[in-house]
Amino acid sequence: MPSTTARAGGVFLPIIQSLALSAGSKPGDPSAKKLGSYLVQSQFQSSSNSSALFLTAAAQNLLCLKLAEELGVIVSSPWVSWFKAASLPAIACLLATPLVLYKLYPPETKDTPDAPAMAVKKLEHMGFLPWSSGVGLSVFLLPVAIMPDDALGIASVVAAMTGLSILLLLGVLDWDDCLSEKSAWDTLAWFAVLVGMAGQLTNLGIVTWMSDCVAKSLQSFSLSWPAAFGVLQASYFLIHYLFASQTGHVGALYSAFLAMQLAAGVPGVLAAMALAYNTNLFGAITHYSSGQAAVYFGAGYVDLPDVFKVGFIMAVINTIIWGVVGAFWWKFLGLY
Repeated sequence: MPSTTARAGGVFLPIIQSLALSAGSKPGDPSAKKLGSYLVQSQFQSSSNSSALFLTAAAQNLLCLKLAEELGVIVSSPWVSWFKAASLPAIACLLATPLVLYKLYPPETKDTPDAPAMAVKKLEHMGFLPWSSGVGLSVFLLPVAIMPDDALGIASVVAAMTGLSILLLLGVLDWDDCLSEKSAWDTLAWFAVLVGMAGQLTNLGIVTWMSDCVAKSLQSFSLSWPAAFGVLQASYFLIHYLFASQTGHVGALYSAFLAMQLAAGVPGVLAAMALAYNTNLFGAITHYSSGQAAVYFGAGYVDLPDVFKVGFIMAVINTIIWGVVGAFWWKFLGLY
């Protein structure tokens, strides 16, 4: 599912709400901390790393690589290269997140012995997998299998449209379902505008001029490229406190920050991929930092101060894990 917001609102939040309510944990109530608050925070903080793990997990990922191409940074076998570079640090963070939050933001209910029996009962009530769901799952696997294979020469857009067309032809989806996906149409419209704008800024030399100015400023401090890389990555991350959209942030700043790093001598693929991963990681720092942030906060299980506090602490932990594990892993992969 190539949308973190869709996964949040359509898959994870309904499951979390069902589990929380079954444990007597209600939103906007002192009982929220029994289980619901922990589950929401755990999934919210994990969503940034799950989005960073796969190229097709979020719309901004593809936008990042497209903007990188505008600056001459080409990532070969993008889906596979993206997954390989992200796999170790992202999986390490996904394993660490629930453990850290269990200590930092513990649920009051720590034992749910009835959960397996309740799950079995729910499955029995639901019955067999409906025909439409089975077809949808089968068709979904088709574009996922095609996208990573560059040897086939099939563009990811063609693969995705093929899957959608099959679902429409078989009646699993209808056109009203497509029209109701407002976030997808929003992304489609802005994607073209942002890519076109970034391309013109590059062609007119504005991005190059600005990056050269910043690079000279960094050189005046005698910073090596690893130091410049760290400073610019941290700046790109922290600036997101001023943004309410990951895609908007990418459109406004990704090209400029990538150009600055290239001018400072940072290896191109490393700079492009790291900025793209950062774009996912800052999606969980506030209640307005991303589409999924609004979904999880709107559930009513987490207070606003806790969103900022936990978001900042987990951002630091994620940065440390990606910085340490990622540095060794990317060196092993030959990114620098």
